[in-house]
Amino acid sequence: MSTTPRPPADTDTMSGADILVKSLVDRDVRVIFAYPGGASMPIHQALRRYADRIRTVLPRHEQGGGFAAQGYARSTGRPGVCIATSGPGATNLVTAIADAKLDSVPLIAVTGQVATPVIGSDAFQETPMVEVCRGITKHHYLVTDVNDITRIVCEAFHVATTGRPGPVLIDLPKDVQMTNCTPQWDVPMNLPGYDGRRKEPASGAIEQAAAAIRMAKRPVVYCGGGIIAADASEELREFVRITGIPVAMTIMGLGAFPADDPLSLDMLGMHGSTYANRAVRDCDLLLAFGVRFDDRVTGKVSEFAKRARIVHIDIDPSELNKIKPAHLPIVADLQSALRALNKQVESMRQEIAVWVEQCQQWKRELPFHYNQQFDGILQQHAIATLCEKTRERKTIIASGVGQHQMWTAQFYKFRYPRTWLSSSGLGTMGFGLPAAMGAQVAHPDALVVDIDGDGSFQMNIQELATCYCENLPVKVLLLNNQHLGMVVQWEDRFMAGNRAHTYLGPIHHAEASGKGQGVYAAERYPDYVTIAKGYGCGAATVSRKSDLSDAMDEMLAATGPFVLDVQVPYMEHVLPMIPAGHSVDDTIMQ
Repeated sequence: MSTTPRPPADTDTMSGADILVKSLVDRDVRVIFAYPGGASMPIHQALRRYADRIRTVLPRHEQGGGFAAQGYARSTGRPGVCIATSGPGATNLVTAIADAKLDSVPLIAVTGQVATPVIGSDAFQETPMVEVCRGITKHHYLVTDVNDITRIVCEAFHVATTGRPGPVLIDLPKDVQMTNCTPQWDVPMNLPGYDGRRKEPASGAIEQAAAAIRMAKRPVVYCGGGIIAADASEELREFVRITGIPVAMTIMGLGAFPADDPLSLDMLGMHGSTYANRAVRDCDLLLAFGVRFDDRVTGKVSEFAKRARIVHIDIDPSELNKIKPAHLPIVADLQSALRALNKQVESMRQEIAVWVEQCQQWKRELPFHYNQQFDGILQQHAIATLCEKTRERKTIIASGVGQHQMWTAQFYKFRYPRTWLSSSGLGTMGFGLPAAMGAQVAHPDALVVDIDGDGSFQMNIQELATCYCENLPVKVLLLNNQHLGMVVQWEDRFMAGNRAHTYLGPIHHAEASGKGQGVYAAERYPDYVTIAKGYGCGAATVSRKSDLSDAMDEMLAATGPFVLDVQVPYMEHVLPMIPAGHSVDDTIMQ
């Protein structure tokens, strides 16, 4: 029987692996998502020695571990940590690293590497991870000296969490992990050219922004994930309480401002609300807070907010004037900038009353909607039902990528930041379940639900085993339409309905090579209830609208992980929709 050895004392000679783990403990890392292999075994032995100080969660795939670390980071604001071995283990983290880079998530990815004498010789399970990840990390290290580990870990956390957050890679050869030295714990960082200090707005910039606000007659706030990353949600809410200006959010910004507030215009962009998109079209002042003018928001850039003066505040100077020129670009930490702005702005409710009423009229006339008379269960109805049942509970929602992701953004009313976990910039299928898993580790008292599609769910379905073995009661609301729903929608809208490998059922099905004519797929495959139960999870399936409420209650009451397989039609489209490269005036409404 194995026993758990004790870690060495801080003053002892230590191995590189022990120094790494002790450095993580000193950074207050409480959980690591790590999958072992030959080149990372010394790290895992060290993790055993520190098991009373740091929890190691074993995912069933390295990508699952990377997304779980993201779920932990996105739901807490603290850096997530994942570990993989060299070669294929390391490359399985690449998608999660790229995802974190596009969504500005603080992530520390540690990869084992072959021993330094054989680096570059095509040794067994060797991959040049620094080169592979050079364009998708905020910073990266190949450690060649055991004495550098303490400094590198300190720098990695500093870089990942300051300024615009992002992923940092530490590639650690096996011989360095096994080399002993007496560590120096207070080595100064060596980051020439990097300024991670909190950026205060330039002198006079806030006064100019306040002046632009005072002169506006049709202002709109356009806020994104930068508000949440900066922990500036309260400052944004205070700004709106003072000024009375309506707020539109990106998919990354949902929860920064409460969806049930009358001044919320909900999400804007390709599948955003028509009222948000019209408000941006007609505004005379666009207050862009923590956004990057992504193409899924702007559509045709020349038509986006073309009548408006633009005030753009962001921590990252490279985002200013990159897509849409700003009349007043401000490089600043958003929390600091909004606190300063809140001291200078005043109520504009009387001056902009006509404008706000116009926005409210659009909101009344053009709400998100669906066919509530449909006999079966529509995806929107399932999500709206879940929203209603969980509105009074501490709930965190994750999603995969596709139609179900957009419907969740439309019909689940987020009121708080860090309660919505979505792969937004990279759009990675398979994100939902492991991200929910990481959030559940971070928030054991919360209800965590992955709203997923069957296409996305199957990409990391093996993490059900992690949920069961780690006692993580994640719930999966599986909207099962047997198709790659968003691609089907584009086939229907832009490719004459011709199906090209978007049906996920048996190939003998008639719709596999032709045009879909029915509402449901004729054959349901695979059997997700059996699969989930095989992993030790609770599961049920539902297809009748009258049974949905009770089935959802069963899912929510389950004490362990649970998959509710909701059979939904595949011909349903996410609307409204602005075709790529077009403007709000080209919105598809039905």
